[in-house]
Amino acid sequence: MFKYYSIKKYDTKLLPTLAKRYGSKSYYSASQVRATVYQKNFNPKYLPLAYLFFLDSDSLKNTFYIEFPELDILEYQQEICQYLTQKKLNGYLKNLNTNQPS
Repeated sequence: MFKYYSIKKYDTKLLPTLAKRYGSKSYYSASQVRATVYQKNFNPKYLPLAYLFFLDSDSLKNTFYIEFPELDILEYQQEICQYLTQKKLNGYLKNLNTNQPS
């Protein structure tokens, strides 16, 4: 249940929080996302999810390589998508599909 609420919070509250802090943008920097997650009480366990939502493709690859070398971006994204599908939270899937690493 905790995973569900954390993902829901990331999906519905992180973007408005980022926009309030840094202005409305298509993408944010890893440091902006990270700072917001830690300073605004988002569960840092799902920081990679925030990166999937809000980093451009190149920044996403670089950030995962440095901060989460053990995670495969596509596998992580698929895992989250499967979880959301299983929980019938299809509205959240659109956010994951907007930033596909190349």
